[in-house]
Order: sequence, then C-alpha cells, then structure tokens
Amino acid sequence: MEFSSKLIEQAVGHFSSLPGVGKKSALRYVLHLIKQDEQDISNFSDVLKALKHDLKFCKNCHTISDHDICEVCSNPIRNQQVVCVVQDYRDVMAIENTGLYKGVYHVLGGLISPMEGIGPSNLTIDSLVAKVTRQEVSEIILALNATMEGETTSFFIFKKLAPYNLTLSAIARGIAVGDELEYTDEVTLGRSIINRIPYNNSIAR
Repeated sequence: MEFSSKLIEQAVGHFSSLPGVGKKSALRYVLHLIKQDEQDISNFSDVLKALKHDLKFCKNCHTISDHDICEVCSNPIRNQQVVCVVQDYRDVMAIENTGLYKGVYHVLGGLISPMEGIGPSNLTIDSLVAKVTRQEVSEIILALNATMEGETTSFFIFKKLAPYNLTLSAIARGIAVGDELEYTDEVTLGRSIINRIPYNNSIAR
C-alpha cells in the first residue's frame, strides 16, 4: 500500500498493529480522524494517554479499575467468600452482563501456555492461593475458556488448591469445547455459572 503522506503511513502502521485491524481498516480509521474537529482529536488523544497512565489494577482481584479497589470488590453486597477465577477483564464483563453472579472475581491475567512462554509464575495464581490460605474464601469457581490452555490452567489450580478445605467448582459446559467466554451469549453463560458443578466431576467427563 503506497501512501502520499508519511504521517498517514505512520498512523496506519499504529492502527494496523491493533488485533484484528488490517491495513485497509486502519486507513479508514485514519481518514475518519482527519475529518474530525481538532478538539475531538485532542480528547481522543487524552483518553489514550489516560489508559496508560491512570488505569489501575485492583489490589484484591487484579481486574482493570479506576481505583485501587474495584467496584465489585468494594461492593458490600457482593459475597466475598465466593471467588470466580477468570482469564482477564473481558470475562469479568461477560459474567457481569448476565446479572446473575453475586460473588467476586480473581483475574489471572492469562492462561498457562508453554507454546507462548506463559507459565504459572506469569499469572496471579500465587495471589489466589494466598487468599485461600488466609481462609478468606469458601468457594472457588473456575470459569476459564474451554480450550486446551483453559483446561490446563484449571487443572493446575485444582491441584494447587486441593489440599485446602473449600468448595472447588467449574462452570457447567453449556459452552462448547473450544469456545471463549467473551463470545458466549449471556443466557448460556449465566446458566453455566448458576449450574456450576464440582471441579473433579468436570474432569471425569
């Protein structure tokens, strides 16, 4: 793709580095921005900078937040004894959108994937074990993707937490094997949370 402007070429390069954005889509975004008012562009730029400098990670659950403690963890109505373990912020959003889960979360920040060089030490598993050790948790719900990486991570956590006196459950598999939570419809995901089963039963299946 040939460009008549180095600035446009550079902007297209930045946009096309985003997941799922090709050169043509990136060029469309850039041309759209060119037509916007200077104040709109300035606001857009400020938001991008704020994403990097002002966002925090909740000290309790590690999800993305505007504050040191996220709104879910700081909500006195939520059941702090029930912790739903998810891969990332997108899964928190997906489950919250069902309106059916009343516990709190623990965000791992990824899944175990030797092919990508991601091991248990790269995730927040030690932080999860610490919560259990302090007897702050009565139930752990494993709500990870039904993929090889998700199942591997769930089994690793299961082995880590097996010695402790708590309920360890997994979401019911109304979700097809290979599917990711963020793309699952809210009704199916909500029912999977409500109809969760003991984790060792999910292994047997």
